[in-house]
Amino acid sequence: MSAACGESEGSLAEMPMESWMAHLPCALWDTPLHHLAIPGSHNAITYCLDMNDRSPVDLTQPDMLQKLDKYMKPLIRPYVYKWAITQEYTIKRQLDCGVRYCDLRIARRPNDSSTDLYFYHGVYTTLTVETVLTEINEWMDAHPKEVVILSFSHFLGLNPELHGLLLTTLHNIFTSKLCPKTEVLTLRNLWRSGFSVIVSYEHSITSCHSELWPHIPYWWANKCKAEALIEAFEHRKKHDRPEGFFVTGINLTVDLKYICTHPTESLKDLVMSTNPTLMSWVEEQSPGSKLGTVNIVAGDFITESHFVPTVVALNQKLLKRSL
Repeated sequence: MSAACGESEGSLAEMPMESWMAHLPCALWDTPLHHLAIPGSHNAITYCLDMNDRSPVDLTQPDMLQKLDKYMKPLIRPYVYKWAITQEYTIKRQLDCGVRYCDLRIARRPNDSSTDLYFYHGVYTTLTVETVLTEINEWMDAHPKEVVILSFSHFLGLNPELHGLLLTTLHNIFTSKLCPKTEVLTLRNLWRSGFSVIVSYEHSITSCHSELWPHIPYWWANKCKAEALIEAFEHRKKHDRPEGFFVTGINLTVDLKYICTHPTESLKDLVMSTNPTLMSWVEEQSPGSKLGTVNIVAGDFITESHFVPTVVALNQKLLKRSL
């Protein structure tokens, strides 16, 4: 194997993360992407939540929180923000750090007369979907050998017309980068064809559009303690391994009771305190096709630790098997 085809004598964690796919050893160029270890960003666009938004918290939140927000907004809203923000850096910064899967939750603001769409997590973002997708496209123009998986879901308040407008926006922005469902998803094949954006769309309209891939399963443990989350995933790994892409979400979840009993904390505090335990577990995982392997691993505040290099380095285990 020659250096020209991307041989890495050291750990894959030492590669430049902004272009880690381009620097992968050529022994992995024909490995299906759903067998690689890929770092992902849970609720990727929460770095720009609208601090001045007067809209009610979205209807996916607990009933009690909706009522408290309605009648005690000045008191409750700061707590909502502290626990709703899952990423602090822009999408370009996340991509620079090596993220290649983005969890994108789409919404229309209530009582908005425009057709603008936003992202949301409890509350809505200041940036529109079109603005963020344009930023992703600009980044990809500068990184032609990187492949990004965009997972669109939730679609709060969207009607068929708005879905149609969103698809038009995707086509207008990414044009020939959009990868059709017929494509064989390996790096070598995608580089050859010029496709670099895989769009997963959690809606029934995927069957009518060749450029929309089906919803990617997201394993969510719904736990607020790292040990409980790990236990849930270990149990699931013994019984399930989707054939295609799937996400292991190491993001912890808190309820209203937890927030009320930890008034001085934030989601970031919780993530940072549990990060050593979760990263130790991630280091033990292996990518591949067999039962018990991982594919996309997504987390919160992914730029704050060695999360991305740790996930990328798991692909070293695939290299050892190929020798």
